[in-house]
Amino acid sequence: MERAAASGLPQANVYGVRPRDPRCRSVRSVWFQCSGGEEQDSAMSTTIILDCDPGIDDALAIAFAAASPEIELAGITTVAGNVGLAKTTANALAVASFVGAADVPVTAGCAAPLLRPALDAGHVHGDSGLGGAVLPPSARLAGEEHATDFIIDTLAAAPGEITLVATGPLTNIALALRRQPRLADWVRDFVIMGGSASRGNVTPAAEFNIWADPEAAAIVFSAGWTVRMTGLDVTLLARATAAVQRRMRVLGLLGSRLLLPALAQYRDSADTTGEPPVHDVCAIVSIADPAVFSYTSALVQVETHGALTAGMTVTDFGATAGHNARVATGIDAGRFWETVLGAYQRLPVARDTARDTARD
Repeated sequence: MERAAASGLPQANVYGVRPRDPRCRSVRSVWFQCSGGEEQDSAMSTTIILDCDPGIDDALAIAFAAASPEIELAGITTVAGNVGLAKTTANALAVASFVGAADVPVTAGCAAPLLRPALDAGHVHGDSGLGGAVLPPSARLAGEEHATDFIIDTLAAAPGEITLVATGPLTNIALALRRQPRLADWVRDFVIMGGSASRGNVTPAAEFNIWADPEAAAIVFSAGWTVRMTGLDVTLLARATAAVQRRMRVLGLLGSRLLLPALAQYRDSADTTGEPPVHDVCAIVSIADPAVFSYTSALVQVETHGALTAGMTVTDFGATAGHNARVATGIDAGRFWETVLGAYQRLPVARDTARDTARD
């Protein structure tokens, strides 16, 4: 802190994030100034930590979180999942820099599930994890601390103020809870993309994020908080249709270098249409525009022992069940895409067709 003051840099805030020098305007400030509008009041936004495994749809979720005036991104933590940890971390750094969020801390977490061997979804997301998108590598490195330290310390510094969002396997969250059970009381809300009240996508019973580390998911669902589960029941309806992809073509470098090439090679196991669902974006949209989704309270328990059902989120909507979750059961897909594309348009990279994106 003393060194920051001596250098003239602003002090770190309660989230442990040092703001930009006041002379350097945020992505939102730049967009609003250029468009003749007024900057969004940050007091009206929801601060989040995004724990993710980029991954094509995670990359699109990072871009949306950076763009939405309703979201303040306090940090990104990474976990192995869609690809290995080194790639998910590199992808998070590259995407954050590309969309103008190079000041958001990125911290790496767990490279393997709690008890099981690491499995990935490279056949879905491509070898790099970003499908056909090739972004300049970020000039910065991930933070030196572990993701669980970042999550615990950041939430402890601002209890009740930060929403924790997980769009990958729940390994980091489970370890953070084991280290500090009070975490469940410190969050403003806890939202996941994962699970299903019906069928899975990696097996008939299980969705990938839960299946990848069912023991971690079992810990998370039994932690004493209410999990807002944005699962396959709604995310499979959030498809990047041909009409949506046409609208992405006018989003400058955001569309041409990230959104469209990533989606073009997104081989989601549930998609045979060429219009893949953008699962992870749903979790962030549920915070930015809550009216997009409807929910039903339920008791969700995670199967960890079944030979055929490991990773199943067994969902009981019964009124007498001890509910531990709000399960998304409905989506307004039209409003979803208006929210997402409207936010994407705010990014400078969406308004640029030739900017050198190699610089942070």
